[in-house]
Amino acid sequence: MDTNDLVAYARARFDHEANKRLLQEKYEAKLTFAYKGGMFRADPAMIAFLSLYGDEPIVIQDLYHNPVQINAQELRTLMMQRHQEQMNAWLNEHSQSSRNR
Repeated sequence: MDTNDLVAYARARFDHEANKRLLQEKYEAKLTFAYKGGMFRADPAMIAFLSLYGDEPIVIQDLYHNPVQINAQELRTLMMQRHQEQMNAWLNEHSQSSRNR
């Protein structure tokens, strides 16, 4: 490999890693949503936490550490839908980006 090939390879790797980071930030931001006056992030830990409760009102902290009374089952369902939608979209965009590389 000559120097030009090495430089082109390094740039392609850098561009790919930068694109992966941008996709991660983009879809992590889309996992955040408002519910009953609070801001929540749909992540597996929160979904698992909410599954401990039935269909009852509970008080939890939102992303900004404000107490919010929520219905655990309703919020869990919304989070599961949001999480799956965004993970599918992220996978599709990531696969397309990898093919274009």
